[in-house]
Amino acid sequence: MQGARAVARIGLISDTHNLVRPEALQWLAGVDAIVHAGDICNPEVLDALSALAPVTAVRGNNDRGAWADDLPWATTVTMGGVTIHVVHDIADLRIDPQKARVDVVVTGHSHIPSVATRDGILFVNPGSAGPRRFKLPISAGMLFVEGASVRAQLHTLAPA
Repeated sequence: MQGARAVARIGLISDTHNLVRPEALQWLAGVDAIVHAGDICNPEVLDALSALAPVTAVRGNNDRGAWADDLPWATTVTMGGVTIHVVHDIADLRIDPQKARVDVVVTGHSHIPSVATRDGILFVNPGSAGPRRFKLPISAGMLFVEGASVRAQLHTLAPA
């Protein structure tokens, strides 16, 4: 197709809490990259995700031990033409996304999947892909990036 742009697919996952669900691996299969927004709890989770695509991960409040010492509390990366800031808990956001020219902020922690645009910045929490907590769905997300355009999709891995 002449003039067609490639769409980068960036998988979003958070709050796995030691669990790599087959449904999550299936959802993330074929992505260009994966962003994990913390509460990994075990390095084998990152190993499993890394088998699918390059992983960018941040440390969550439950990520403890020597394996987690090298994980940043927050990071900013550019993928597929957009700049993404990742921090586990939105309350720990220490940058002004507009001043930092961030296109997307990815968080976790609350286990509540959400997509919202505020002041031109896309905020995505993919929810929790780990063990069920509360009465929330088990979910993950995806960013679709085409040039400087980005949109997010949430996906329920297991209903509430």
